[in-house]
Order: sequence, then C-alpha cells, then structure tokens
Amino acid sequence: MNRQEIDALVKQMNVDTATGEVDQRVQSIVVRLLGDLFQAIEDLDIQPSEVWKGLEYFTDAGQANELGLLAAGLGLEHYLDLRADEADAKAGITGGTPRTIEGPLYVAGAPESVGFARMDDGSESDKIDTLIIEGKVTDTDGNIIEGAKVEVWHANSLGNYSFFDKSQSDFNLRRTILADAAGKYVALTTMPVGYGCPPEGTTQFVLNKLGRHGNRPSHVHYFVSAPGFRKLTTQFNIEGDQYLWDDFAFATRDGLVATAVDVSDQAEMQRHGLDKPFKHITFNIELVKDIDAAPSTEVDRRRASA
Repeated sequence: MNRQEIDALVKQMNVDTATGEVDQRVQSIVVRLLGDLFQAIEDLDIQPSEVWKGLEYFTDAGQANELGLLAAGLGLEHYLDLRADEADAKAGITGGTPRTIEGPLYVAGAPESVGFARMDDGSESDKIDTLIIEGKVTDTDGNIIEGAKVEVWHANSLGNYSFFDKSQSDFNLRRTILADAAGKYVALTTMPVGYGCPPEGTTQFVLNKLGRHGNRPSHVHYFVSAPGFRKLTTQFNIEGDQYLWDDFAFATRDGLVATAVDVSDQAEMQRHGLDKPFKHITFNIELVKDIDAAPSTEVDRRRASA
C-alpha cells in the first residue's frame, strides 16, 4: 500500500467506526502513529512474527517496569527536553540552570527540612566516601530565593535506589531541602555511583541489538521549585566518570557537570561535624521567573510514592 491508501484504511478502521464521544486529541495521535507504523511495516517489510515479537517485548518491558528506562535509553526523554528548550526559546525564555531528564526513579514524599539534610542512613559510611553538596538557589539576576524546594535523590554504592531496592531503608538518599534565608541548601550524603541497566532486562536487550552499552555516570537528580518560578528538573553528572559524556540516557549537558573536590583540612572537617576527609560539590541553581503563556514545565506522569 502507498501512504494515501494506508491513511484511508486507518481512517476507515479508527475514525469512521466511532459511535460514541471522541477525544479528538487521542484520535489524532492514534491515527498518526498507526499510519506511521503501517508505513514502516511496508517500507521495512516487517513480518507478522516480528510484529508479534515486538508486542510481546512491550508486554515484558511493562511487567518489568522498564518502559521508563527504555524511554531514557532510546533518547525519547532527552528529545522531549530538546523540544522544551526550543519552546522556551520561542517564548523568549532564556537563562537559568539547564534542564535534563528526570529518569524513572523519583519517589514522592521524601523527608523535608530547612537548609540542611543528611540523606544517607549510615549503612555505607565505611564503604564509600562522604559527600557534601551545597549551593544557593537564586533567580537569573542573582537574587536569593528563600524557601525554594530542592528535592534531591541519587543511588547508593551499588548504583541502586531506595524504594526500588528493598534492601535499603525508606527514603535512603532521598531528601527535600527548603533553601534557608540565604537561599542556601546543604546535603550530607555519600558519593553516588553510576549504574547500568539490568544486564538481563528488557532495556539492555534492545541496547544489545543496537550495539550500545547501558551505563550511566555518577549523578544526582533534582527537582527545584518555588512560587512564581518555573519548576526545574535537572541533575548533575560528576567529572571524572568514564561515562560522563557517554551516558546511555543522554542526560549530560553543558552546565550540568560537577567536580567533586577532596577535602582533608581538619578545620573544614570539624566545621561539618566530620572526623574524616570528605568530598565536596558546589551546585548552585538558577530558577527562571514564570511568565504568562509560558510553556509548562510540569510533566504529568505516574511516579512512585512511598
């Protein structure tokens, strides 16, 4: 079939057969995607067994809860960020800390504190370096934003995230810190470790077919929000990781690379209440003021909640 015949067939099956109320937005998306899929079947001579194996794959990926990981690994989530950047530029919105992907591992409801939080439960204190992350939340003119909500989450020494890894305590390495009167937030935690897709999982299965690895560099995730400002979804990747610019999820962006500095000065250790050397990262955040008719930065998606 040619595209005209395909489009007529799709319309006949999925538009002309409607007998109830139609969601025009859903209908237009389904019709377009079906037309593109049917055209791909024609162009690539995709066989029935391949179609059914594809459907079986999505069933397996859904049951394994890996579709969010697949969206990151194939670049879909990064593409959505690039489209959002373009929409901002068209609306005249510039500046601020760059956005990057959320990933599939956020959990709502992390413990909340003002100015400072210890993120780890102490179970890995002797296994991995202590890390202090601190920074200020300001607007693009440098004015502090007191009370900005800084949600932070990252992996443990094995590259695993609490809630999804049931061996960890509740909300381990997950906190919400409200910026203090100086706009400052400080997190006492452990050095995150990059992770790879489950080697026998559905995402890595596809990546293997594409000849790609499934590794992420060491990184820390953020949601940052405040009244009157555009919500920021971002993360920093840590300098020195072998996958820094080879992130399978395409999340590394200019302006989002952090350097972990070794600190062994006794006075600095005492100032932070520590008795051993630690690593330190400064990550300042600039939020952009909201404007009328600006593209939304809120993404409506299913997220875990503990």
